Amino acid sequence: MSMSFSSVTDVLSAGFDTVIDVRAPSEFAEDHIPGAINLPVLDDAERARVGTIYTQQSPFLARKLGAALVARNAAAHIEGPLAEKEGGWRPLVYCWRGGQRSNSFAIILRQIGWRVEVLDGGYKTWRRLVIGMLHDTPLPHRLVLIDGNTGTAKTDLLHRVRALGGQVLDLEGLANHRGSIFGPMGGQPAQRGFESRLAEELSRLDPARPVLVEAESSRIGEVTLPARLWRAMCAAPRIDVTASRPARARYLAEAYADLTEDVSKMQARLDQLVPLQGHERVKTWREMAEEGAFAALAEALMGQHYDPRYEKSRARHAPDGIAEFDLGDLSVGARDEAAARIVSLLNAR
Repeated sequence: MSMSFSSVTDVLSAGFDTVIDVRAPSEFAEDHIPGAINLPVLDDAERARVGTIYTQQSPFLARKLGAALVARNAAAHIEGPLAEKEGGWRPLVYCWRGGQRSNSFAIILRQIGWRVEVLDGGYKTWRRLVIGMLHDTPLPHRLVLIDGNTGTAKTDLLHRVRALGGQVLDLEGLANHRGSIFGPMGGQPAQRGFESRLAEELSRLDPARPVLVEAESSRIGEVTLPARLWRAMCAAPRIDVTASRPARARYLAEAYADLTEDVSKMQARLDQLVPLQGHERVKTWREMAEEGAFAALAEALMGQHYDPRYEKSRARHAPDGIAEFDLGDLSVGARDEAAARIVSLLNAR
């Protein structure tokens, strides 16, 4: 039996015990319904093999081989990841478009007695709902930007505001990127995967309450913000946070410990600035990294690269300022105090 959904929220709140994506691992890696597990009925090599036989030999032979492979893989899943599932278990299964892969697996699971549903239209339905939410529909949420120079602990403040009950949209967390050349935190999601994460996060937020979001460019690493979200951010009221450059330098040296502990990685990131800053300046920065002068390096980067670029960007995209908080020495206490004041400000809007 297939089940239809009309929105991202409907899918995510349907209450299934497990959402199973039976597509090949490469398809799953690019994008999937958040929270889904991957139990492929055909892996990438098997899918390619069946497709080749279908086009070059015979659709009948391809279907026969496909059925054998699906049955074999289904047995492995039942004896493995699904072995401990009880009789009342209720999964939602989907493939690319709700066709043979998902229905074949669902039939086998139903014969066991499990209450299986198949997503009508499969992944393509999910993707259509995400596009409708992010690209075709006006954003219903009331955004408030938190803005400030590099090193003013904006992301940290987002997390503190969330811990105090404020609504937060952490775009850098969703993109797995810290928003600068030092930003990558491991593999970024594909564009589609990022948009699924974003749609899930937005679906959890109450449009009646303001949402705090960090001021970003339209690109975070390799992913691009949906145009409607970006326009809403450009028009949103702004909370400015400030701190002295030495305080910001100390904070960055601590916050980017993963890079300060790996000088070669840091130098590779610095090399990306050669087209903008020239070989001589980057050479000086590389030497500072080699000497372990990370606070001085951070201060030089801010003074010669990040702060000037920030001022130019702000001149182009400067929404209304509604408050400004000086974070002083950026101590934990100062950040806690600022977060509490931001929550009070949001609650009053």
